Amino acid sequence: MKKKILITGGAGYIGSKLVTKLINLGHEVTVLDVLKFSSKPLNHLFGKKNFHFIKGDVRQKKIIEKLVKKNEFIIPLAALVGAPLCEKNKKEANEVNLYSINHLMKIIKKKNKKVIYLTTNSGYGVGAKNKYCDEKSPLNPISLYGRTKVQAEKIVMNYKNSIGFRLATVFGYSYRMRTDLLVNNFVYKSLHEKKLTLFEPHFRRNYIHIDDVVDAIIYSIKNFNILKSEVYNLGLSSANLTKYMLAKKIQKKLKFLKIRIVHNKKDPDQRDYYVSNKKIEKKGFKAQVLIENGIDELIKVFSYSDEKIINNY
Repeated sequence: MKKKILITGGAGYIGSKLVTKLINLGHEVTVLDVLKFSSKPLNHLFGKKNFHFIKGDVRQKKIIEKLVKKNEFIIPLAALVGAPLCEKNKKEANEVNLYSINHLMKIIKKKNKKVIYLTTNSGYGVGAKNKYCDEKSPLNPISLYGRTKVQAEKIVMNYKNSIGFRLATVFGYSYRMRTDLLVNNFVYKSLHEKKLTLFEPHFRRNYIHIDDVVDAIIYSIKNFNILKSEVYNLGLSSANLTKYMLAKKIQKKLKFLKIRIVHNKKDPDQRDYYVSNKKIEKKGFKAQVLIENGIDELIKVFSYSDEKIINNY
């Protein structure tokens, strides 16, 4: 069954890949995006009859109300993403990441729509040393970004017709590329600087390829009634790694890479946790793309790209 789907922030890193796959599957997709950076991530879709684009801001309440009425599924991806960007733009971060979600959910509840919400497992902050974080673990976000996403998740999940995904750190190529994400960043730096400098290399993180994120969302559209009313960690279970372990995996591919560890400096990003993805796996979805394959992909992307990829975050 083809669905009518509204995606806010659809020109972003995850959005542009998700929209493309949904369009190719024949769904009718409407994207609302302010195009803060560029329309390029969606240019290949403008000729498709089942793709609709509106340039607009999620804070424009009348536009949101009109679009929600027309669609069955709502996937709100519009956000200021990452701790540095949110710290730099605190007012906008609260307005976009939190207040707009509050308004959106008020409309959705009245219209009885289906919501798939992506947040971040950075909400776990610093996890227990010898224990995996699962969906019942306490949330202790240590950045404004983490706090806005955790608060927004609570608002969304008060509505029973919702699915929440707490994403691991995403990696891999997208039409709207990001080089601030850890794996992408490490591979980019390894190629261009031939060295990696690590602060607090023991800090742990879970990872997931962007294609697996997209596939999980499509799986949740198909199996909405089985998954609804629950929050799920979404990551690759074989990719719970320390920063040093990740650097060594890259070094296996790029023999010239020098890894330098600095012991007397703190990493500005103090997140440190391993994550369990068993809950979503028991419901039938398991991430597939190995981190080694993602590193291979990124090496090719960053080696052969004609244009220099700039970190806009």
